[in-house]
Amino acid sequence: MNEKIKYLRSKAMKLPKTPGVYIMKNRQGKIIYIGKAKALKNRVSQYFGSQNKHTVKVRKMVDNVNDFDYILTDSEFEALVLEASLIKQNQPKYNILLKDDKGYSYIKISPPPYSRISAVLQKDDETAEYIGPFTSSYSVKQSVDEANKIFRLPQCNKVFPRDFKKGRPCLNYHISRCMGVCTGKIPQREYDEALKEALDFLSGDITKTIASLKLKMNECAENLDFENAGKYRDRIRAIENMQSRQKVVTDSGESKDVFAVASNENDLCIAVLRYDKGRLCDSEQFFLDGDKTEESIRSNFLMQYYSMRTVPQKILVDEAFEDIELVERHLADIRGKKCTVAVPQRGDGLKLVNMCRENAYEKLAQKKGRQGAEIRVLEELKDILGLPKTPEYIESYDISHTGGADNVAGMVVFKNGRPLKRAYRTFAVKSFAGQDDYGSMREVLTRRFNEYLKCDDKTAEEGFGRLPDLILLDGGKGQVSAVKEVLEKFELDIPLFGMVKDSKHKTRAITGDGGEIAINSNRSVFTLVSEIQEEVHRFSVAYHHKKHTKSGLELSLTKIDGIGEAKAKALLKHFKTVKAIRCATVDELSEVSGINKNLAEKIYDFYNKGE
Repeated sequence: MNEKIKYLRSKAMKLPKTPGVYIMKNRQGKIIYIGKAKALKNRVSQYFGSQNKHTVKVRKMVDNVNDFDYILTDSEFEALVLEASLIKQNQPKYNILLKDDKGYSYIKISPPPYSRISAVLQKDDETAEYIGPFTSSYSVKQSVDEANKIFRLPQCNKVFPRDFKKGRPCLNYHISRCMGVCTGKIPQREYDEALKEALDFLSGDITKTIASLKLKMNECAENLDFENAGKYRDRIRAIENMQSRQKVVTDSGESKDVFAVASNENDLCIAVLRYDKGRLCDSEQFFLDGDKTEESIRSNFLMQYYSMRTVPQKILVDEAFEDIELVERHLADIRGKKCTVAVPQRGDGLKLVNMCRENAYEKLAQKKGRQGAEIRVLEELKDILGLPKTPEYIESYDISHTGGADNVAGMVVFKNGRPLKRAYRTFAVKSFAGQDDYGSMREVLTRRFNEYLKCDDKTAEEGFGRLPDLILLDGGKGQVSAVKEVLEKFELDIPLFGMVKDSKHKTRAITGDGGEIAINSNRSVFTLVSEIQEEVHRFSVAYHHKKHTKSGLELSLTKIDGIGEAKAKALLKHFKTVKAIRCATVDELSEVSGINKNLAEKIYDFYNKGE
């Protein structure tokens, strides 16, 4: 813990309750964090109060603070602008930092004859021509792919005219995505015309391109050249189909950017989709080291992002944030005209935000070698249950017995939405005999958290040394109440819910202190909870069957005079099965601890002489 906390808190309590910017410094005097506040005293003093309320990132930052400075401003707006300027100048370690590593892209036209169009990141051929540079590699690649498909230009590695008639045409020819230059039947003039139209398409307005093609189509039709008229018609249809496939949810024609945040564990991704005249023209993703719970993440990101990019007419974000009006005002100043920052709740805007969020989750999942749906479902479960954090580590418990005999419990673990089988545990209920599911659940969870207290490493990634983010019990309110007592006893604040089954023993809902929570309307959450419930039930029942079978075997051994429960367990542990015991010789039986020759003879006679 920082030894200067008392000094820093005392200094913070003397600050005025006015807007301003605060600057945290380490022992070397280096700036490590810059923030803004509408009331400096209230905001800065929070850092040096109870550390239990802070996130891990904030605690680490506070531990490194040796002193702080501050600058008073006349308004919150001035504080916002000053904060963004100082962050850009100083690049503090604990602020969200964006690096403008966006390179340039070009459209490359290879030398004739039969020139090709391709998207490249640098000029690598002096004999080729280039269009560009463009800032969006996404837009360049997408446009080149569209042009090659629409105008049926070859995308293979063949060299023309050298490779005419060498081999059969590829699949693209057969699905009408290539004119089939390799057949040697396409005149140079016809190819050059298609190439020129493709370059016009890439360089100009799509509307003008369609108008030009329609004019040529009509001219061919008037001259009874129906074959070429059909080719122009097919190109027009291809362009129109391409436009309809674009994610154009609005016909307003305004420029707009869409932002959405995806987070999992300590990783955070912000996706940006940029639209120009209703068409997706760029896509970017930023992976940040920032804390996903940081309340100013969106305002800080937008302020930094638009110090590197042009400001559009409209900005859509996935969630509201505290300084949204101030950010909107600042961006309007940069743009020189009105800029709207909005959080759409319905309609076309919401569709765009949802698509952007899907992209963010997918990129985050790719980074972690996962699928976007697996990460997203945990966020949805968090929202449905009202959890304080994403339940990345879930423990689930179920009790199994036969008429109150051989009471056992199974514990399964799901980490990041997947079963973590090496962390599964089994418990044999010891404190009582008979049927008492509530008492069994209390005993099992008490033993589990006693193991946690015994662990030296309370920062373990898995096992008893890690506390779960969520506990799910196979049962209803009774089980939840029983375990709640255990959590209160250990002073643990862990979200606790029960998984309720219907008459067919299928998952129906989740229950807590406030009644049942329906989950069947959210298919992904319902599927995850059902999988957890089925897995914990399977695991506990399997352990019960194993223990019950072993108990039956031990019971048959105790029928032998002189063999009690302890010796029966020793024999089964040594020989594994009753069949092996039956086949053992007297000498082999005598090797078991606690079994003398006299007992060995009795066991041998019991199985081999029917005594």
